[in-house]
Amino acid sequence: MTASEASGVTAMSRRVSTSGVAGVGLLVALTVAGVSMGVRKVTIIAWVAFAAMAVGAWLGGRVASTNPYRLVWGYGLASGAMITSAAMFLLPQAMGLGQAAGSPRLGGIGVAAGIATGYSAHTIAHRLTHVDTSYDVTTLEISAHALSAGLIIGLVYASMPGLGLLLGLAIVSHKGPAGYAAARRLSRRGKSVTALLLPAAGVGLTAIPMAMLSVPQDPAINAVVFGFASGIFLHVAMDFLPKCEAGSEIDEVVQLEEGSHHLLDELRTHAVASTAVGVVAVVAAWLLV
Repeated sequence: MTASEASGVTAMSRRVSTSGVAGVGLLVALTVAGVSMGVRKVTIIAWVAFAAMAVGAWLGGRVASTNPYRLVWGYGLASGAMITSAAMFLLPQAMGLGQAAGSPRLGGIGVAAGIATGYSAHTIAHRLTHVDTSYDVTTLEISAHALSAGLIIGLVYASMPGLGLLLGLAIVSHKGPAGYAAARRLSRRGKSVTALLLPAAGVGLTAIPMAMLSVPQDPAINAVVFGFASGIFLHVAMDFLPKCEAGSEIDEVVQLEEGSHHLLDELRTHAVASTAVGVVAVVAAWLLV
């Protein structure tokens, strides 16, 4: 890379994303509307998700290289927390509502649909990485995920407004690691990490309006909704499980270090430990709250 190309990349990486700024502005406006309409829990969850991803992106944009231990622990903690939250809070609600509607299998149908939808969306989005486009695929993919997650969170809390904050906060616990990893990818391509302000605000952009809707209190519908939410978040959680295998993102980072094969073996132990800590953290928080 020549000096002029390097300076061009640096200038590009420092450019402020207009879509990111617009996303934050819209989130502020929706926050005012949400608070006035009484959807405070969803509004808090939206801002926690925004802060987590924004801080993760800021950290990812500042570091000179990706620390594999930090990446593994971030992914492990987030995936462990999300798997436990879905299993403890969403799945029992789905089955309970299905039982009230006459069949717990309604919740199971929602779970299957959620996992299949999450997998399909992820697989199709991955194909975009091989398409030559003027838009940054990393930002588009993570924005689409944030907006769809917000829809589900808003619908869940609109259906069951008595749900506590712990569920929503655990569900968005992966935003920090996701922001860090996405920022590292953008930085390596010389693109501005401020573009991640849009997906950081994405949860709130769809969750707050959805939570303000009047949802029919039909146990059968709600069983499918909670099951679908469970399936979506289980898919995301399993996708975030640290993969210390050849060809994985962690392997790409490790390849830059000396003794990469030994380091990858060591990271597998950290992957198991971090996921277990994420599980225990949610259970402990549930017992203490």
